Amino acid sequence: MRSIGNVAKDAKIRAVAYGALSNGDTVIVKSDGTVGTVESQVGSPVVFESASTSIISSTYDSSAQKVVVAYRDVGNSNYGTAVVGTISGTTLSFGTPVVFESATASNIAISYDSNAQKNVISYNQSIFGYAIVGTVSGTSISFGTRVGMGTQAQDISNVYDANAQKIVVAYKNSSNYGTAIVGTVSGTSISFGTANVFQSTAIYETHIAFDSGSNKVVIAYTDNSQQGRAIVGTVSGTSISYGSSVVFDSGETAFVDIAYDVNAAKSVIVYMLGPGGNQGANAIVGTVSGTSISFGTKVVYDSGSGNENNTIVYYPPSQKVIVVYWDNSNGDAATALTGTVSGTSISFADSIVLESGASSYISPTYDSDNEVVFVALRDGGNSNYGTGVVYNPSASVLTSDNFIGFSDSGYLSGQNVGVDSTCSVNREQTGLTAGEKYYVQNDGSLSTTPDTPSVEAGTAISSTEILVKG
Repeated sequence: MRSIGNVAKDAKIRAVAYGALSNGDTVIVKSDGTVGTVESQVGSPVVFESASTSIISSTYDSSAQKVVVAYRDVGNSNYGTAVVGTISGTTLSFGTPVVFESATASNIAISYDSNAQKNVISYNQSIFGYAIVGTVSGTSISFGTRVGMGTQAQDISNVYDANAQKIVVAYKNSSNYGTAIVGTVSGTSISFGTANVFQSTAIYETHIAFDSGSNKVVIAYTDNSQQGRAIVGTVSGTSISYGSSVVFDSGETAFVDIAYDVNAAKSVIVYMLGPGGNQGANAIVGTVSGTSISFGTKVVYDSGSGNENNTIVYYPPSQKVIVVYWDNSNGDAATALTGTVSGTSISFADSIVLESGASSYISPTYDSDNEVVFVALRDGGNSNYGTGVVYNPSASVLTSDNFIGFSDSGYLSGQNVGVDSTCSVNREQTGLTAGEKYYVQNDGSLSTTPDTPSVEAGTAISSTEILVKG
């Protein structure tokens, strides 16, 4: 931050604005030396389905610049349903839900095909696997005709392979064997190649990610001994082949998820370990080489038991991964952690609650236009309604040290700003009570009650004036 005035003389700080400022805004110093308003990291939860929901999956449609949530609408005969969400900052709104399967839908997974600019939902209906292509227009979504995968399918997951420009669906077949199949989107339909088994014994769940560094897919799953395993798949045309499966944890694993860290060029798997998750929530870093994958040492990110529904997404602005899970020690609140990969290990910081109600069926996705993480979930604190919340890990939040005063006027981003600072009077406030001490809140507003952290703003000398703290 570069001062261009005489701070000692006029008690103003001059700096460059990051984002627009209005008269009287509370002002903080950002890490790059610019100044701006306090930003909220977490938006208000917004209901997308006013009925009980389950089996929720979300993706980001970068062409339409919308999030799309696919889910089972328990309140509507368990029909497969999808809804389109619009994000602005951390504010969220939804269109009208649309049914894509007028029957009980299970094992729902959704991915965005950026080549076809379509959303592909794979799911199970009456034990058979299907996929359907959705097109977003405005705040709604329409669907083509469902296409059968030609087999029974459970524990379904899917991902877009950007190198092959195909959708890869992983699942367990009628023999409970681990299987994957390659889908090609054309218009509003999808066609499939021949399914190929990757584990010729029973498995319990599948989760899949695309490794853009090696142009492979990585499938994480639990085998019939409940060991955690991963295998590398190579898509060629409409077929898929595999390397050898590798055990990443020989303990009793469950609630597995996987994401690819583009910056570190690693896959990160999160999972519960031990009967009932009594060995906590864990993460482990995998490195793909050729058609194989190797792993570092697992790291516990929450030692409590029962922390189920572990999910993970890569967050490009900070080049980190974000883990979202329900925290059993805090009423199953949806909680986010930031993970930093270094070599073959990972460390965690910045725990934050996204939704305080008991949360389940959590599904995060990255909105590349707003640079935020969108999280869809079932809110047990609100009748199990389908709910969305926006999390901005990069937001400029209030700390105990970064408040410097109040904007003395309105400014545009990039302009030189005048900030009424220590021992000066800002005359751009409203609704204050003279003689009262005020504190900055985490949303940038003022209150006579301290927030966390406790940051003193100053003392009101009239309803519109505040003497900035000395």
